[in-house]
Amino acid sequence: MGFVLRASRLGSIGLTSIFAFILAALPAVAQQVQENLPPTTKLSISESKTPPLGNSDSIEPRHDFLDKTNILLFSGMAIFRVLDYTSTRNMLARGREERLIPDDVVYSNAGFASLEAAGAAASIGVSYLLHRTGHHKLERWMSIGHISVTAFGAARNYALESKHP
Repeated sequence: MGFVLRASRLGSIGLTSIFAFILAALPAVAQQVQENLPPTTKLSISESKTPPLGNSDSIEPRHDFLDKTNILLFSGMAIFRVLDYTSTRNMLARGREERLIPDDVVYSNAGFASLEAAGAAASIGVSYLLHRTGHHKLERWMSIGHISVTAFGAARNYALESKHP
């Protein structure tokens, strides 16, 4: 029974990772389709005739996806993902138990590192989707939220008391 539960949790993590990867790849496919259209039918977000909703002061101006701010945010995300990996390993070495990730993944060095990398890649992919659709503030907040949640988890892992006597 325990093996079936672990296998189903591992399968759900795998499906989630595949779904996130597909979502990250969608803008590239959409861009290729747009490039094959005749020049008169190409329309970018900045050329659209609909005015932006709300106050124009609240809308962040267009920017390159890999600008200085996003590079810093993605670097911070990677740093905190590594910190989460090391804090979880430290927590397990002190006799604690990981409750969110299946044992098959968390006790495998390659599996756990891959899960951390997939989480970071999925977050960057969602940020890219938000960037491509013109939601530049949400694009930044996605990364800020990811860093905050990961930092909280890592701090919590280090703060837990050991179960060893």
